[in-house]
Amino acid sequence: MTTETDTTESDPTQTDTTGSDPVETTWAEPEEQEELLPVLSVTTAAHARVTEIRDAEDDPGTLCLRVAITGTNGTEYTYDLAFDEIAEVDEADNVSVQRGLTVVVAADSVDRMRGSTLDVPSREGQAGLVIRNPNRANPLVGRDIELTGDIADKVRQLLMEAINPSLASHGGYADLVGVEDTTVFLSMGGGCQGCAMSAATLREGIQVAIKEAIPEVTEIVDATDHAAGDNPFYS
Repeated sequence: MTTETDTTESDPTQTDTTGSDPVETTWAEPEEQEELLPVLSVTTAAHARVTEIRDAEDDPGTLCLRVAITGTNGTEYTYDLAFDEIAEVDEADNVSVQRGLTVVVAADSVDRMRGSTLDVPSREGQAGLVIRNPNRANPLVGRDIELTGDIADKVRQLLMEAINPSLASHGGYADLVGVEDTTVFLSMGGGCQGCAMSAATLREGIQVAIKEAIPEVTEIVDATDHAAGDNPFYS
């Protein structure tokens, strides 16, 4: 059974930590803590919703919630959530037990999902589940774009052909403010301005894409006036 996940709210800064019960762990050296923490944490509200669905299945005690990244939508990942038999879990998968719910993250999705939270939508009455993932996809993966001109020209082409079409699904866009030597100044507009997610999108998605496509760029600076947006990043 597959549960559709709304990935448009994948915003780690909006996670309701008061509703999240982390997996109990024992003390360990700092370098070991990352391995002890679950790749995907489940909030109390999401746990209740998932277990309600699971308990309606035949023999629910044998089932786990399996999560995997299936693709990308711009700088966001898309996911598949399904109930699978615990006995069929691959030993390479990441497994955690959270308040009686066995959560499995597919082996090939672990690095891209580390630090994520499974939650319910922030909009009251909205159905489904939301994965808030601090990691961002590279919008250039699988695309072959030929860029010409100086740094400013290349950045404009990249924004127009690859980056802004992906941001448009969120009602946002990125603009080139200017270039100083090998430093690029960008601003986020539309639905991205003032959105807490925009800083992570710029840092983890757009910045990676620009540096990969234009190696001569050494730094990318966020020149967005976040305080002027509808959802101020700074408060």
